[in-house]
Amino acid sequence: MEGFVMAGLTVRSSAFENRGQIPKKYTCDGEEVNPPLTVKDIPQAAQSLVLVVDDPDAPRGTYDHWVVWNIPLNVEIEENSVPGVVGVNSAGLRSYDGMCPPWGTHRYFFKVYALDTKLDLKPDATGKKDLEKAMQGHILAKGELVGLYSRSK
Repeated sequence: MEGFVMAGLTVRSSAFENRGQIPKKYTCDGEEVNPPLTVKDIPQAAQSLVLVVDDPDAPRGTYDHWVVWNIPLNVEIEENSVPGVVGVNSAGLRSYDGMCPPWGTHRYFFKVYALDTKLDLKPDATGKKDLEKAMQGHILAKGELVGLYSRSK
């Protein structure tokens, strides 16, 4: 029996290249709005998208900057937008939390998942852990874009 091979999404931004520097505008040093994203290669069976933006280099473990689900299948997530249902981030807020590393250069992962369903989650109490549990068995494809940011002195 062959293993299941998950399809890959292509995730890009017009604001920065993969593994490139995230512009200050999208951070705590700027306007702190979300960057624009484009998602391609979405499977036909997909019903919704999920977006998780996190920083695995944070001092106290992975920091979740943005948790969003039930994003419509349009291929564009506009700058400074609310593309779906926003869950609770590591700051305890239901919003985008701009990059703000205390020192050095951190990596920020913009992870997008295509699901075969829409999720029935309550945004008030839902963070990444609840979202990941609800997504189990429903992921058709995933992709990511990685941005880098270090604060100016």
